[in-house]
Amino acid sequence: MAEPRKTGLITRRRMFFGGAAAVAAGFAIREYRLIPPAYAGGKLSVVQAHDKAARDDIVLIDIRRPDEWARTGIGKGAHPIDMRREDFIAALRSVAGPDTDQPIALICARGVRSANLSLQLTEAGFTNIIDVPGGMLGSRNATGWLDADLPVLAFKENNG
Repeated sequence: MAEPRKTGLITRRRMFFGGAAAVAAGFAIREYRLIPPAYAGGKLSVVQAHDKAARDDIVLIDIRRPDEWARTGIGKGAHPIDMRREDFIAALRSVAGPDTDQPIALICARGVRSANLSLQLTEAGFTNIIDVPGGMLGSRNATGWLDADLPVLAFKENNG
């Protein structure tokens, strides 16, 4: 006599464990994307970045997207330049000047993109790139601009 088929049970188990594995993989990818790369260059807290930008000791660049600027505003003293622009370096130089030694601080939402771009700009020959790892929203290890209750300005489409 043939054994009864367990196809339904096996399929449900596979579906359950497959779904659980997919959810776990999704969380792992999300967490990986939230971990900034190691950047050995300078770093500033959001309070330090605000103070230095107010004194013109640094050029503070908000590298987020326009939809992000619209949601949270732009930190007072920061210049919004979307990092995805094809002419990002030219736009950066139009704000910071041609001197690659000029202190330029980068801020994003949580410090991941700013750390990535800090590495890229350093590799491109900029010698004084400073990361603001807290970003606008804060991260695991740093307070964000909004949580520090620093001033923000409303984004106007022609700003970025």
